[in-house]
Amino acid sequence: MIIGAPTEHPDPDATALHVGYRDKVLAVEPGGNEPIPLAARHGRPRGLFWTWTAPNLEFATIFVGIISVLYFGLSFWQAVAAMALGNLLGAIAHFLLSAEGPLHGVPQMVLGRLAFGYRGNILPATFMAVMCGVGWFATNSVSGAFALSTLFGLTPLTALVVIVVLQTAFAFFGHNLVQRFERLAAPVLAIVFVIGAVIIFSKSDVAAPAADGGFSLGGFLLTVGAAFGYTAGWTPYAADYTRYLPPTVSKVQTGLFASAGLFASCTFLMVVGAASVTIGDPVSENPTEAFTANLPSAIADLTLLAIAVGAVAANAINVYSGAMAFVTMGFTLPVGLQRALVTVFFGVVGFAVAWWALADAAASYEAFLLLVAYWIGPWLGVVFADRLLRRDPPPLTLLYDAGYRNRGGVAAFVIALAGSLLLFCNQEKFVGFVVRAVPELGDIGAFVGFVVAFVGYLILARDRVARSQQMYR
Repeated sequence: MIIGAPTEHPDPDATALHVGYRDKVLAVEPGGNEPIPLAARHGRPRGLFWTWTAPNLEFATIFVGIISVLYFGLSFWQAVAAMALGNLLGAIAHFLLSAEGPLHGVPQMVLGRLAFGYRGNILPATFMAVMCGVGWFATNSVSGAFALSTLFGLTPLTALVVIVVLQTAFAFFGHNLVQRFERLAAPVLAIVFVIGAVIIFSKSDVAAPAADGGFSLGGFLLTVGAAFGYTAGWTPYAADYTRYLPPTVSKVQTGLFASAGLFASCTFLMVVGAASVTIGDPVSENPTEAFTANLPSAIADLTLLAIAVGAVAANAINVYSGAMAFVTMGFTLPVGLQRALVTVFFGVVGFAVAWWALADAAASYEAFLLLVAYWIGPWLGVVFADRLLRRDPPPLTLLYDAGYRNRGGVAAFVIALAGSLLLFCNQEKFVGFVVRAVPELGDIGAFVGFVVAFVGYLILARDRVARSQQMYR
């Protein structure tokens, strides 16, 4: 394998493979990060609602609501406001990025080369591949494994093996099978979770006060950051699932259906999770068992099954897009199998990380949510600043030019990431210097990182963007 191969445009053979793949579901998606030919484009924006609903109908979403009340000390209604705000910010970002996918038909991380340069983009692509393709994969695998373990009496490790094999298989086949599975799973999962939600709310005490009887600004901001980290964690994948749409589709509809599915599903289940905590103290250290203990046995079993299926739905997307990011880093593999082979690699690595996280799922998940947000904030700041500076759509030649550099984007990202971590991080193992002095800030690292990266890019990269637009006009 070599880095930086400049020839990533589809050759006639690759185009023929994509066209042949267009209407197939049980077929391995050909190629990797090259543009999708017009003849292979298909689908409608409305299908994106289900694409982004299904992967969030899972326990990881519920757990954001649980930790907002149980660990961050908010009342139910305070948690609802904080989670809705964090989800709304993430959904807005997802709207804007999803809408760009159909124009060139390339993955999100290929579009990221505009702001970071061809080789500089390896940095955020690595973050995505590791944090999302492996980290999220492991996180969701743990919740699915706990659900199967409780439902069928399996050991957590055995259940984990089953979950990992299923979700890696979906991602191995690629885009069409992933999209079809999400579309079929979403309505079924929604029905099960709505039934469970009705029962949870009938038993909950949503009027219960916060842990300290008042309002904690730190807990509120921690919850906003955690919700944003969860929802915005999908944004580096956005164009991966809109690039197969014809370029003539409405950008507004494309962004709206994608972001609506994301916001509705995330907010719904996070609110259910927050309500479940007001019923009483957890009855088990197994988080999925503690949640379903509030339900009648038959509904509890259905919910556990839905949690397991939801984990597969989420990780089919996680490992697929993680593999896409890895391919975008510049590694060359056989064209017909490059993404599929990397998918298997991430499945194996994700399994190992999930196995390690089984011992303390709650602490691992809380920390991971905020870690995701730390790099997503600066990345979004750089990407959106670049879009603001470019008045014309970028040509494909710029996206695949191995000689294109944009050091201002890399510098803005690194400065914002390092500064926000050192000053505003709020983790168990490290607390930023500003937060030590003002604990009420909670964790605003992602938002500070966004602002610093956005402003930094406007200052450092303005001239480079202007030159690239003239050069590739």
